[in-house]
Amino acid sequence: MTHLGSLLWTLIRTDFKSRYHGTIGGFLWALLKPFTMFVVLLSVFSYLFVSDRSYRVNLVIGLFLYDFFGEATKAGLQSLHAKGFLLSKVKFPAWAAVVASVANAAITLGIFAVVIAGFMVASGGALRLSGFLLFVAYLLIYLVIVVGFSLAASVLYLRYRDLNQVWDVVIQAGFFLAPVIYPLTIIPERLHFYLFLWPPTPLVQFSRSVLVEGVVPTARAHAFLVVEAAVVFMVGVLVFRRHAPRAAEYL
Repeated sequence: MTHLGSLLWTLIRTDFKSRYHGTIGGFLWALLKPFTMFVVLLSVFSYLFVSDRSYRVNLVIGLFLYDFFGEATKAGLQSLHAKGFLLSKVKFPAWAAVVASVANAAITLGIFAVVIAGFMVASGGALRLSGFLLFVAYLLIYLVIVVGFSLAASVLYLRYRDLNQVWDVVIQAGFFLAPVIYPLTIIPERLHFYLFLWPPTPLVQFSRSVLVEGVVPTARAHAFLVVEAAVVFMVGVLVFRRHAPRAAEYL
């Protein structure tokens, strides 16, 4: 393992231990939060979408994917501020702290991917290997988007502390903008393009399509997703490169 790889692993392991140190449930709390939301929302919205036999599994997929986005971007935004004591004492790339900060949410998401695949197979769902591999690809693209956002937000947060509160509001509002608790089909098709500009929307929709419906999105839809992820990541890198050299001044 290279020096940088060893450093990343140390940061990830330290974050993981410190987050769940002293808790009884430990890592299970990361899974219990979206599951509890699932139980509450299902008890309410299942009556509205009673004709949709796939509503339960679609709700689970939407909740876990959106929870990852909220948790990971929040951690990424605060990463440099939280690791400020290390940046001022140890010489290492600042971006490593940002990447490591989203690891806990990424681990939870990986476990969810395995669980949802096992659940669908056990329940007799027609889960195809190609569909699951596409789902894994979507998760990797999702991670790229989150890292891109986190790179930009982490350096901007050092100067603009209100960004933390602003992002909380955006995440809460975005929960209803993305098709988490409702099927996208109830929204007029002319508005779908604008909803897809919010990153969780295409990831939730595409994941449901390949896992539940067994339908692969079009090449154009995939191209849109890749371009969106590339733009977010490149903007994040550019913002980070511009402000990171002066990050220590604002810690």
